[in-house]
Amino acid sequence: MQQLQERRRLTLSGGGEKRIEQQHQEGKRTARERIDLLLDEGSFVEIGTFVQGDLADASQEIKNPGEGVVTGCGEIDGRRVYLFAQDFTVARGSLGERHAQKICRVLDLAGQNGAPVIGLYDSGGVRIEEGVGALDGYGSIFYRNTLYSGVVPQISVVMGPCVGGAVYSPALTDFVFMVNEIGNMFVTGPQVIKAVTGESVTRQQLGGAQVHNSTSGAAHFLIENEEEALNQVRTLLSYLPSNNVDDPPVAEPQEPALDQEELLRFIPDDCSKPYDVREVIRRVVDGSIFLEVHQHYAQNAVVGFARLGGAAVAIIANQPQVKAGCLDIDASDKISSFIRFCDSFNLPLITFVDVPGYLPGVEQEWGGIIRHGAKIVYAYSEATVPKISLVLRKAYGGAYVAMGSRSLGADLCLAWPSAEIVVMGPEGAVEIINQHELEDAEDPESLRRELVQHYRDRFANPYVTAARGWIDEVIDPRQTRDCLRRALQVAGNKRVQRPLRKHGNIPL
Repeated sequence: MQQLQERRRLTLSGGGEKRIEQQHQEGKRTARERIDLLLDEGSFVEIGTFVQGDLADASQEIKNPGEGVVTGCGEIDGRRVYLFAQDFTVARGSLGERHAQKICRVLDLAGQNGAPVIGLYDSGGVRIEEGVGALDGYGSIFYRNTLYSGVVPQISVVMGPCVGGAVYSPALTDFVFMVNEIGNMFVTGPQVIKAVTGESVTRQQLGGAQVHNSTSGAAHFLIENEEEALNQVRTLLSYLPSNNVDDPPVAEPQEPALDQEELLRFIPDDCSKPYDVREVIRRVVDGSIFLEVHQHYAQNAVVGFARLGGAAVAIIANQPQVKAGCLDIDASDKISSFIRFCDSFNLPLITFVDVPGYLPGVEQEWGGIIRHGAKIVYAYSEATVPKISLVLRKAYGGAYVAMGSRSLGADLCLAWPSAEIVVMGPEGAVEIINQHELEDAEDPESLRRELVQHYRDRFANPYVTAARGWIDEVIDPRQTRDCLRRALQVAGNKRVQRPLRKHGNIPL
């Protein structure tokens, strides 16, 4: 018993007091401190406490306690989760063969038991002295990230370095949180870039939280400190089911905290003027609470989670404040990825549409807007969860079709009276249809205004589309919340049978 207690004490102390103090001086908590913050008090059950590298004699001195990673399961709001937390105080949290085996064990348990898995990353990279054994460890983790994708939610929290091949594990998971200033991810470090290109960059400039949240899109949440990051993980999980068979958790319904009467005044009379679609969303959802995902990336699109009548829902919206809400390459990737996650985990899709089209330009065409734009079409078409769309204002051309239209299998399509559902905007349509009349007119500007108004009155209104059955109802904006709740009731128990196949081939 004395030996057991001593070995446990040494293992729980990680890299020792000196290294723990260094960790704190860098503004970082230890692996075990992070776990205590994340989980319900007293719920953590550790797995693989005494795992360590090869020893000729198990009584030898412990060289790397726990092999630099703490693994186990616990509870968040009474629901089981599995997790691993890399321990930077032990061999810089480097990944070796046994380290990887512990992570793989937790991933397998999460998949087999149908519970979310959370990874807390803080590692100096591969354990070089272990050679190909460590590399095999990386591959084993990646394999399981892929195997359990769409089976259980996988969440990564980058709370220190995550470098080299290690970055592909967070990239394979569903959501990546990064703590500002201390979290960083990159494949090739500053030294390599300096040697190859001569360019000098810091770790944060190369792969910090700001970069990956706003530029690369590799991270979904930018968080200022560790405590906030772990609290946000708990919040995110409150919207998600434990696995792909369960339904999302239900909460007590709450009325919006913001005035729904204001929805009457949200759409400007001038259709070229922007507004913040998030303010529309907040006036519709429970408690006016909207958890935005990928907030700093591709801001012309908005995605996130909310509740309607206590039920968790996924929100997708165009953002007129940025690029007029046009779809571009990054927004297409952002939306399609989010849709596929939500479809995997039974979250209904509610789409707020205000889209004038795909962003024009040579850069977009050469960058592959055709291929990327097709991802949205594929994702909406593939999704079998309830799909409800609401056209707020513009719904033009192919972008209208892509944004969850009836053509792509939407269950119910609603529109505000301000909706314009047409092949193209009135101004552009008049320029093409009435080109010769305008060229011959004595007062072309006056005629153009007249023709634009005529086109808008005749075609660019929701009643034309509703008459043909592509819009189910034109609604009073103040009744949006109630109409969406009823729509969820109509489509809430849908069952869809698809042709038997191994998997589709999304245009990646």
